[in-house]
Amino acid sequence: MAAVKRAYLAVYNWAVFFGWAQVLYFAVEALLRSATLPQIGSRLFVTWGILWSFPETRTHILVSSLVISWSITEIIRYSFFGTKELFGSAPSSLLWLRYSSFLVMYPTGISSEVGLIYIALQFIKASEKYCIRMPNKWNYSFDYFYASILVLLVYVPGSPHMYTYMLGQRKKALAKSKTA
Repeated sequence: MAAVKRAYLAVYNWAVFFGWAQVLYFAVEALLRSATLPQIGSRLFVTWGILWSFPETRTHILVSSLVISWSITEIIRYSFFGTKELFGSAPSSLLWLRYSSFLVMYPTGISSEVGLIYIALQFIKASEKYCIRMPNKWNYSFDYFYASILVLLVYVPGSPHMYTYMLGQRKKALAKSKTA
């Protein structure tokens, strides 16, 4: 009986392992395909890694343009999805707004994000916050200043790519609305 129990538990645990591995795979694939991961990542980095971590950045005018850009974008996005869920579709004006507002809001938001990261660099370097220096028990070092510069460098090719992706989404959504 013990052997049957062990075999059952082994099969059960491996089945659950493969099930969750599949969920993880599809979740990551969906995030990468839909371009959601970079957006979520950049927002987390700016809100936690910059604004929360370095209070000196919170009074800069770029915070206002950032918050306004993000707020307008999310108000439009969630009113679109909420209306779509409630009524089965959204009015064409809201559809147009959902897929057109990014033309202005995206460059404004991205510029604010990049500007705030750049402004924070001096505070990051001076504070050495989140840095791990050698020697240590992990035999590993990490410099948040250089990691932040790397994030800025990712914005250079990433922003046009995301903008182009959104243009494609806009074209598809607006073309589909004309045929519906």
